[in-house]
Amino acid sequence: MATVKLNMATQVPVSTQEAWAWSTTPEGVRSEMRPLVKMVFPRSVTQIGADTRLGQSLGRCHFLLFGLFPIDMSKLTFTEMVPGHRFVEQSPLLSMRSWRHERVITPAPGGATITDHLEFTPRMATPIVRWMVKLFFAHRHKKLAESLGRQPRVSTGGAMGRAR
Repeated sequence: MATVKLNMATQVPVSTQEAWAWSTTPEGVRSEMRPLVKMVFPRSVTQIGADTRLGQSLGRCHFLLFGLFPIDMSKLTFTEMVPGHRFVEQSPLLSMRSWRHERVITPAPGGATITDHLEFTPRMATPIVRWMVKLFFAHRHKKLAESLGRQPRVSTGGAMGRAR
């Protein structure tokens, strides 16, 4: 199975602190995924931040297609954290041999840029899974742009390309 790399970035008219707060709460993450997927977090997870135990699972998260049908399960694990700027989530998933999601938030003129770097190895059907993950993260960026007060202008990078 081949490893896939994708990058997506969106500028939003909010401060880096507001973008960070959005990106590190279950409600913000759920809002990005709706209505396609509902992510059910462990009850103990209310905020991701400086007190997050790096390298240790925070518990199981379940993914429900349209909020109804179980499609995957993750042991939510963060491996790197720079509060207010970036996190790396490397969670074991049923559907992936490996999964790495890095979100970086940087200042931009009039607000912030939210960039997701994804690197994953599907257990099967790599071209189909690559397409689905790319569409899903494009949806997430569209929703975060709408929620944070801006019409979406999502840029996506290819397998090795970097979004601009």
